[in-house]
Amino acid sequence: MDKIVKIIKGTGFSSITAQEIEIMEDYLYCIDEKGMIKKRLAPSDKQYNLFLQEAKALDTLVELKKGQYLLPGFIDLHIHAPQWGQSGTALDIPLHEWLNTYTFPLESKFKDSVFAEKVYSHLVDTLLAHGTTTGLYFATIHEEASYQLAEICARKGQRGLVGKIVMDDLEQNPDYYCDKDTQIALEDTERFIKRVKALQPEIKQGVYPVVIPRFVPSCTDRALKGLGELAAAYDVHVTSHCSESDWEHGYVKNRFGKNDAQVLNDFGLLTDKSVMAHCNFLSDADALTFKEQGTAIAHCPISNAYFANSVIPIKKFHDLGVEVGLGTDLSGGYDPSIYSAIRQAIISARMLEDGVDTKKSPAERSDKEPSRITAKEAFYFATAGGGESLSLPIGRLAENYAFDAQVIDTTIAHASMPIFEDSEPLEDTFQKLLYLTKRENITSVWVQGEKIRK
Repeated sequence: MDKIVKIIKGTGFSSITAQEIEIMEDYLYCIDEKGMIKKRLAPSDKQYNLFLQEAKALDTLVELKKGQYLLPGFIDLHIHAPQWGQSGTALDIPLHEWLNTYTFPLESKFKDSVFAEKVYSHLVDTLLAHGTTTGLYFATIHEEASYQLAEICARKGQRGLVGKIVMDDLEQNPDYYCDKDTQIALEDTERFIKRVKALQPEIKQGVYPVVIPRFVPSCTDRALKGLGELAAAYDVHVTSHCSESDWEHGYVKNRFGKNDAQVLNDFGLLTDKSVMAHCNFLSDADALTFKEQGTAIAHCPISNAYFANSVIPIKKFHDLGVEVGLGTDLSGGYDPSIYSAIRQAIISARMLEDGVDTKKSPAERSDKEPSRITAKEAFYFATAGGGESLSLPIGRLAENYAFDAQVIDTTIAHASMPIFEDSEPLEDTFQKLLYLTKRENITSVWVQGEKIRK
């Protein structure tokens, strides 16, 4: 038991592939001092009882109770952190009006560090309470507030990937909220990268700087080129929006004569550390570019229903070999819970396959390709797929992965689940966890082997 500092005993679920889950009944998860799963033991393993008894003797055993289950921590690949203050607001108006009436005025307030601390602290606490152990965050154009968000993730124990956004095109952005000078925006971004990297040696779970052009329409060519160069020079993650809506997709095509994905690739912004949100209008050639570059899609099914003008054929893109994870897209998506994103991903994919226009016959109404995804696939996107998208060893309850986990209690009095038979197949229980878990059911959250929420 050398270097093992904690053992968790319980029944857990983890993805093997997008189509297959592991059901680990009464397993031991042996965690080392770095917070990694060093060993995983089934009751049938010869060492199981030895490890169990020694953990009891050393008081390093955490044992789940009857009715409690272990899931990997969720990975949210698309969060607009400053928009948390407007979550659930005005989603019934057009995107352009929503941005200019609510979003940009709110984001401009983050020049105030006191306000930023209040919003960002509340957000990170909320996400952790919903089982989100890793978040990929858009901050604002303000370097200091963006750095505050990285510090808050570090302090509260969440794995955070944070970027100061760049939006320097004076014709496309409001005059009260934009980078007034491209060179200064790039210099601020470079300094931000260095500052967050300086935090890394102190942070067990990891905090990472991210290069973020808000999206192609908000940036000049010079900014896009400079951001691509910074991403390469510092080997950091990149995120942005890509072909989200009819307007964005059409604007980029009119400006450059090619699709959003190809423009981002030309500027060096599609890499194996890149995650692009939405991507509803990718062509097959765009998807192939994503696959070749190792770039992932952050699938945001709730916000897509409000603002994307379409349903993304996510199964098709994943089957083509593109990495896929899930995002809440706060606050274009109103709910901070990835559980809701899982459910909506399944619903949206089914509606795409079956069609929605009742004036057409079923054959005419439906998508021409199989588009529906299963609960297992949506769970994969929320966990293992998210980890692969970020090129990090997270998202699985497996050896050599970080122990990021959430404990789900199905017996909470005011949020109990309809599990009445001890003989119920665990695969059925797994599905109930995905569809019925509420915030109250998540009784503890672990990140990198550290329990950070009771």
